[in-house]
Amino acid sequence: MEKRKPGTNGTAELTGTEVALDRIQQNPFQPRKNFDSDDLASLSASVKTHGILQPLVVRQVGEQFQLIAGERRLRAAKEAGLQSVPVRVVDFNDQEVLEAALMENIQRADLNPIEKAQGFKDYLDRFHENHDNLAKRLGLARSTITNLVGLLDLAQEVQDGLRVNQITEGHAKILKGIKNREKQVELFKKIVAMGLSVKALETMLREEKEAAASSATETPKAETPDNKTAHVRSLEDELRQRLATPVEIRVQGKDRGQILIRFESNDDFMRIVESLRK
Repeated sequence: MEKRKPGTNGTAELTGTEVALDRIQQNPFQPRKNFDSDDLASLSASVKTHGILQPLVVRQVGEQFQLIAGERRLRAAKEAGLQSVPVRVVDFNDQEVLEAALMENIQRADLNPIEKAQGFKDYLDRFHENHDNLAKRLGLARSTITNLVGLLDLAQEVQDGLRVNQITEGHAKILKGIKNREKQVELFKKIVAMGLSVKALETMLREEKEAAASSATETPKAETPDNKTAHVRSLEDELRQRLATPVEIRVQGKDRGQILIRFESNDDFMRIVESLRK
């Protein structure tokens, strides 16, 4: 028999509830798009033996129920041939549903960065929130939100490579600093073909930059002489990696110069400021 009790967030919850699988709808806000077939097969085998040990979280929509958390368990239950599953019914609005789905997924190590980024962006766009508010609601650093969402600015082919683990998030952050998308894709293909590590990619880009500078035939302008030492270039690379944005040190004399830090948006500017304050 279904029993109703107050939920911890003031909403009503049903306890001791079993719901038929055909009455549970998929979560329309699910950020996770890909599920490993071997992982699901293993979970399904466990479900056949032990059943569903942790109830799925759902909300009632008319005569049906909409899944909030427990997508893998729901799929495994279907594969195991179960007719019904235990659920916990909560009274969540759309924003709370998406937050719950994000929280369930962002802690999973196998959720790729693009899925996380898209989940964050969908939330920000749907509810007209900013990065700071979303970070507070999820208990994350603001820079985590901004850095991940920024990956969606990469060329689609590069995003797809990150999605299927052909490159790492470290590679992607470096490629994001290259605004020419054709160059991004060219470098992405080199990373995959040559098996370049993040450090090797940094070295290759630095060497390309140095080669281009040495082969230039024009005399540098007087106000911006190319008199950077290896130490200055090393500092540029260190700052670029720390701030995840292009950085240029312009030496204008023995003890004078400028540090130029690029930002692409107000959110990007605030992320950089926060990094500099640490």
